[in-house]
Amino acid sequence: MTKLIQFNKLITIDQMLPNLDLIRKLTPTLTQEQYENYLRSMVPHNYYQVIAVKENEVIGLSGYWVSTKLYSGPYLEIDNFIVSEKHRNSGVGKALVQWMENEARENNCHMMMLDAYVENFKAHAFYCRQGFIARGFHYLKSID
Repeated sequence: MTKLIQFNKLITIDQMLPNLDLIRKLTPTLTQEQYENYLRSMVPHNYYQVIAVKENEVIGLSGYWVSTKLYSGPYLEIDNFIVSEKHRNSGVGKALVQWMENEARENNCHMMMLDAYVENFKAHAFYCRQGFIARGFHYLKSID
């Protein structure tokens, strides 16, 4: 299955805009205007997307950041990882993680990291199978 998949790195806002429908699977209330405005803010700060394409259909996507933190040094952070429902459990997600691992190596990153919602048990199990470990808590405080 994954041999028929092509991975494309997206580096411009125009390349990323068509992926809103898939992004909305994780963030249903995100509007077109918000998506464009957020991308305008994110892309200049080393935000990219990679898409998994099969037969001209985008079947998976992940945003990611390449940056540096004091405790980790250079790292790649996975953001908005999604595989379309009809392609789950087919190796697409694993192949996306492998693609990003190669990207991390090319960018001299020491580690990869991500956040997963506390209630998303399927994602927890998936990331553990890919070699990720739960290392801490991500806290939020709404200021709206």
